[in-house]
Amino acid sequence: MARSTAEDVDGYLAELVESDRLTVLVRLRELCRTELHGFEEVMAYGMPAYRRPGGEPEIAFAAQKQYLSFYLMRPDVREAFEERLADQDMGKGCLRFRRPERVDFTLVRDLLRATAKAPGDAC
Repeated sequence: MARSTAEDVDGYLAELVESDRLTVLVRLRELCRTELHGFEEVMAYGMPAYRRPGGEPEIAFAAQKQYLSFYLMRPDVREAFEERLADQDMGKGCLRFRRPERVDFTLVRDLLRATAKAPGDAC
């Protein structure tokens, strides 16, 4: 998917109605909304993102052409989960799931909880 021009996350998801990834993206959104207490849900860089009020996005997700992306923009959280992320397809700050059925929702939930636990610098 090219960068979305949707104004909100509902609009972003509406663009993916025909996608086999929609169910997974909705579940990622639900996890973010459940675990990231006090965070704002916004569109940033053409994708759904979550930030503390007035802060920079710390979490985001997107449907890319070849995979689903989960962006963890907190180096401190990535370092704390280094062992669990070692076997994942991980870029600098992007966890990639090439098949929707392979999304590790338990890992995502734990990353969200660690992010919510305390503020940190987002890259």
